[in-house]
Amino acid sequence: LGPDVLALMEQGLAPFDALDKVLTRNGYSQYRQITAIDHLGQTAHFSGAQTLGNHNAVSGEQCVAAGNMLANRGVIEAMVEAFEHGEGQLADRLLAAMKAAIAAGGEAGPVHSAAMVVVGELTWPIINLRVDWADEDPIGGLEKLWDAYRPQVQDYIDRALAPDKSPGYGVAGDDR
Repeated sequence: LGPDVLALMEQGLAPFDALDKVLTRNGYSQYRQITAIDHLGQTAHFSGAQTLGNHNAVSGEQCVAAGNMLANRGVIEAMVEAFEHGEGQLADRLLAAMKAAIAAGGEAGPVHSAAMVVVGELTWPIINLRVDWADEDPIGGLEKLWDAYRPQVQDYIDRALAPDKSPGYGVAGDDR
């Protein structure tokens, strides 16, 4: 559903209208939970009646958060508050929101994975980090990945856009 919503928003539909259109034609909206935010910060969210377990969705200033199988509905409110009051880059604020969610109770069961994808003006994600399975603290693991990647983000963007003008990395076989 996500790519369909994004395509409709790219065509000019507001987030609410894009969600409504996609959910209407999907046929399983009662099982779906989806959020959208556009380049203006307008948000929309939907949680069908059959969304798994305790679920909630909340829009905030320049953000929207949703979750299911939650320990309690306040988990999502804590995420939004932490994001709104967070500092730093978008990725830093997303991590702050994830930490706040865990502190507020997290999921009803153990949390084993965490992921973060950040898209900007380019057509591809500039940050795409994930911890697919950890017995303990996947959000801490994700934060370590971000700490390692943060100083390199612009280098990877530069290398993708203009590899002939970007510095070498001193790897074997690099004769520059």
